[in-house]
Amino acid sequence: MDQYNILGRVGEGAHGIVFKAKHIEVVKLKDVFPHGTGFVLVFEYMLSDLSEVIRNSDWPLTESQVKGYMMMLLKGLAFCHQNSIMHRDLKPANLLISSTGHLKIADFGLARVFSNQGDRLYSHQVATRWYRAPELLYGARKYDEGVDIWAVGCIFGELLNNSPLFPGENDIEQLCCVLRVLGTPNEKIWPEITELPDYNKITFKENPPIPLEHVVPDASPEAVDLLKRFLVYPSKQRIRAAEALLHPYFFKEPLPAHHSELPIPQRAGRKTLQHQHEFHIEQPLVESVTDPDLVSCHARL
Repeated sequence: MDQYNILGRVGEGAHGIVFKAKHIEVVKLKDVFPHGTGFVLVFEYMLSDLSEVIRNSDWPLTESQVKGYMMMLLKGLAFCHQNSIMHRDLKPANLLISSTGHLKIADFGLARVFSNQGDRLYSHQVATRWYRAPELLYGARKYDEGVDIWAVGCIFGELLNNSPLFPGENDIEQLCCVLRVLGTPNEKIWPEITELPDYNKITFKENPPIPLEHVVPDASPEAVDLLKRFLVYPSKQRIRAAEALLHPYFFKEPLPAHHSELPIPQRAGRKTLQHQHEFHIEQPLVESVTDPDLVSCHARL
């Protein structure tokens, strides 16, 4: 920490305080509370996060740029899931953007190792509300990496619309926001719903789904199809990260933007496409993500 000049406080989460600091260039650091139960990755040369890209956009992101961000997010998440790591708090603010335009998944304070076998119970009080999967809103204690996929769908919709898909102000309203768009779930479309702890605590009137083409009217048909495959009530039916990378959305013109073509908000609040570093597009993915062994020792309920 002696190598950094703290420029100011950015915000505070459940497990730490986020500061803006300067070494050679502006970066983001996170100071973990002494009593924190998780751990945090610190990336040098992180200028902003994806929420700043969305919030500070002077013009909508192009389809190519959205694809570029989504491809990096899915690659990182696929690596995590392939190594049995469930993030549990994916949101734009936890997706850091480097000075070269690379997107990195950060803040693993709620991350846990998961297994598709056994009856391990987890806390349902995870994930930031706007990106919280419906099974969590219904109090599920048994769930899987599908909670991350739901969050990715919410992030994708936010990139497409430049605004949150489900901006609930409390847990009940959050569930209402989801049901208003996707329709009221029942046993036919979500067989496991009656087994969720809070299913019988509140009743919603029957509400038909709104076509997602109306929710993201400027999105391409391929984008809408991919969004539909993220935002599915039964977790097991959601498309997995590795599978999503093979979706036709990423292979139709315009192709995903190279990281050097992606916007980076600057301290003045204006974004730029000027990058001052060389790019190594052939760098293996494994060299740019976290060693899973560093994560597993911190796994808790």
